[in-house]
Amino acid sequence: MKSRATLVAVLCVALCGSYVYAQFGDKPSVLSTIKIKDDLFVIYNDLVPGNTTVLVTNQGLILVDNKFEIDFDNLMAQVRKISNQPVRYVINTHYHGDHSGGNAKMQAQNVQVVASERARRRMVETNQPGAPNVTLENSVRLHLGGKRVEVFHFGRAHTDGDVVAYFPDQRVVAMGDMFTVGSGLPPLVDYPGGGSTREWPRSIEGALALDFDTAIPGHGKPATKADLAKYRDSLSALGRRVIDMQSKKATRADIEKELRSRYGFEDFHIQLALDGMMAELR
Repeated sequence: MKSRATLVAVLCVALCGSYVYAQFGDKPSVLSTIKIKDDLFVIYNDLVPGNTTVLVTNQGLILVDNKFEIDFDNLMAQVRKISNQPVRYVINTHYHGDHSGGNAKMQAQNVQVVASERARRRMVETNQPGAPNVTLENSVRLHLGGKRVEVFHFGRAHTDGDVVAYFPDQRVVAMGDMFTVGSGLPPLVDYPGGGSTREWPRSIEGALALDFDTAIPGHGKPATKADLAKYRDSLSALGRRVIDMQSKKATRADIEKELRSRYGFEDFHIQLALDGMMAELR
């Protein structure tokens, strides 16, 4: 059973990698910086890789996600425009390489990498470099320079190891790929990685119980708490629609057409999610 799970995870990473490189090439992304608060910033790029959030303290920096390995030099150049303080921690919101690809290079600079225990297992199973040094089951608090970040695992969503980074003093959450914003970025349920269409909205509800104003998505520009609530509602509607179609004996082709036309699924989303979604929601 364990070897089969490992094979599935490896195939998922291979599929993710081939898709990303086919769509976006293998060159560093063009990055820019969005200021959220005086001490909180998002290092942003179009589509892929994922966003990086930077919290500045007088004892160092805490990052959320670190893009692909190939983006490391450009990422650090953007970080240095924000602050010359050293990076002390990086939080991986999940195991995908466009959010965790810089881990090994950061660890070489004595950065502690934090993730859920499940995300770490996925990285180890798939031989990704830079497996996290610090893991959590449900939650952990990081304290640095008089500031804090609270990290929560609310359950299965995009993968089974997604975490939310909460900045209570700034009233901000960094959601990773539990939340995406913009065209061409429909919800991606990574079933080989433990994702769940049924449980994802409930996991978002855990985040919505926090006290915040701004939600930083895994991909796309920063949004509001109301936008995150709408995203949860859309996910719930997607699940109900698939359940309803299957109850009426819709074919796989019928459901695929619905996901493409109504929810913006593309080839990659269909390959990774459709069969798992139909099985889970049958």
